[in-house]
Amino acid sequence: MDLNLNQDEDAALVQQLAASGVELAKLEGRVVLRFTGSVQVGKLAVPFRLVPARGVLAKPSKWRRFDTDARAALIAERATAADIAELTSEVAAFVRNLVEEADDYGLDPQPFLATLAEFETSEPAEYVFHRIGQRLLHAFEREQEERHAARTKESINLAEYPASFEVASRIKRKFIALLGPTNSGKTHRAMEHLMAAPSGVYLAPLRLLALENYERLQAARPHGKALAVSLVTGEERRMAENSTHTASTVEMLDHRTPVEVAVIDEIQMLSDRDRGSAWTAAVCGAPANIVYLVGAPEARRAIEALAARLDVPLEVHILKRMAPLAMETTAVRKIRNLRRGDAVICFSRREVLKWRDMITELGLSVATVYGNLSPEVRRAQAERFRDGRADIVVGTDALAMGLNMPIQRIVMTTAVKYNGYEEEEISAALARQIAGRAGRYGVHEEGFVAGYDDDTHEVMRALLREKAAPLNSSGFAVAPSIEHLHRIANVTRETSLVKLLKRFIHNIDVPDGFFYPRITEEQNERAIWLDTLDLTVAEKFMLSLVPISTKVPSLQAAWEHWANSLAKRKICTLEHHPEKVLWQGLQDVEDTCRRYSAYAWLSYRQPAFFPSIEAAQEGARAASERVDSLLQAQNAAARKKQAGAKSGLKRGRY
Repeated sequence: MDLNLNQDEDAALVQQLAASGVELAKLEGRVVLRFTGSVQVGKLAVPFRLVPARGVLAKPSKWRRFDTDARAALIAERATAADIAELTSEVAAFVRNLVEEADDYGLDPQPFLATLAEFETSEPAEYVFHRIGQRLLHAFEREQEERHAARTKESINLAEYPASFEVASRIKRKFIALLGPTNSGKTHRAMEHLMAAPSGVYLAPLRLLALENYERLQAARPHGKALAVSLVTGEERRMAENSTHTASTVEMLDHRTPVEVAVIDEIQMLSDRDRGSAWTAAVCGAPANIVYLVGAPEARRAIEALAARLDVPLEVHILKRMAPLAMETTAVRKIRNLRRGDAVICFSRREVLKWRDMITELGLSVATVYGNLSPEVRRAQAERFRDGRADIVVGTDALAMGLNMPIQRIVMTTAVKYNGYEEEEISAALARQIAGRAGRYGVHEEGFVAGYDDDTHEVMRALLREKAAPLNSSGFAVAPSIEHLHRIANVTRETSLVKLLKRFIHNIDVPDGFFYPRITEEQNERAIWLDTLDLTVAEKFMLSLVPISTKVPSLQAAWEHWANSLAKRKICTLEHHPEKVLWQGLQDVEDTCRRYSAYAWLSYRQPAFFPSIEAAQEGARAASERVDSLLQAQNAAARKKQAGAKSGLKRGRY
């Protein structure tokens, strides 16, 4: 290292500095002083070689311009006995603190302290202390991460997931799979067995289907008398006294109360990216002697794998469609080629309303069905089509599940759907499920399918010919329960929901991948924000599951308000003002209905802080009625406008 110290005076200066434990060095483009020495802390002797606070002298170019006297004067000013003593004292204090921290962390301090004599940097000692402290912290965090990961793996083994459903595990169960296309009578057959059983539960994929089959069970008279039937969904409870039968959404399965028969509908939802875990839980945990698994034929392989894993005997019945289904010879091509009894399928609310308006301009009456609508509105709209008050129904693929209607022909406006990330062609399974709604048995002798345009027509023809891919026979989704998270928290002492969910996904034991941990992206995003609030793990977990859209600003704001209120332990009441919805547009009333329903969901889980369950349910009912009346009014107005236009044309001819 050339510092231009070739003169005898400078050489003597360097020797004098070395005798005092001081070095002159060039590091990182600077000329610096380094103090060397050793401190004794207990039995630990720690050498150091550090730049003091005032140890940076100059840049090399400037240093070379100094004469010997100037250099000596600057060094003498910066390397006093007091400077050396001060740095030695700082090192001793740092060593004591680091030894204590390492002891707290359960780590050996020596590898970290050894670097006090090894750092080659022109930065002052304080910087080196900070770097070593960071290394110790990171080493602790790495070791803690490894320890927590190991403890998490020991605490949860997904191979044991079925055993967590204690009642189902004790029952000698039997699975009966009723598999077939839409309109094959599979659900009807399962429901007949459920009605005849002394007790049972129907598990639905939608609130609408739970409601429909609740009423179906209520109307049944299997032994000459009515059944005692309850309805249980996330947002509504109608509890019958001495209830023997329950219609429920699949997520609300009561796995502690044994029954004779359980019906799990739409079993192919096992493969659903966001909700598949609810079907996994239902198959593993339905506490019934006989469990009917109802759904599409492509679920067979998955059902067989689950039955084998659970050691439950399985019967498989493949049912055929009761009325034939055929492609139209050509596409529809023009609006005027639509006819009464058609169901026009779109894949967004905007498109549904656009096609509704175009069709009503023909003078036809239209019922509308899409996901934003509450079950009550969807059912009311379907009823208008069923009893002939609506000529055509326009809807999204919400029509594919439930809502039995006398549809003669399905008309697809497109075969491309947004999947939450990008637009893609619909699967053969979905195409078949939608198309299967045409030709209701007992109403039409045959069902038909057509594309509106030639391209969509040919895509649908190809999709209906294509064999649907079977569901995977492993990797069944398991969502975290609050019990899972508490178990992880107990062994890691973590309270962050994001970290607990991350550990559930990455650290639990997944021996063979038959069951696999899953969370939704939305839950993870919510957890990040919820971790900023003063809430328990259970409260954060519950709030992360509230069924409300975070993509609608007003609904996101409502959810944040509820979370903040709970964090502050403030009671959040809800007042129902029926007159407000009278002045709202369709989108706003839909959002109001969804907000009331989400509040009701919260109220069932935290009634002390969200006590207005009656107001929420009444508000949801009023908003649903308003949505239905708005849809009817818009439909009637468009038809009246069209009739007026036609009348004007006739008058103009004379």
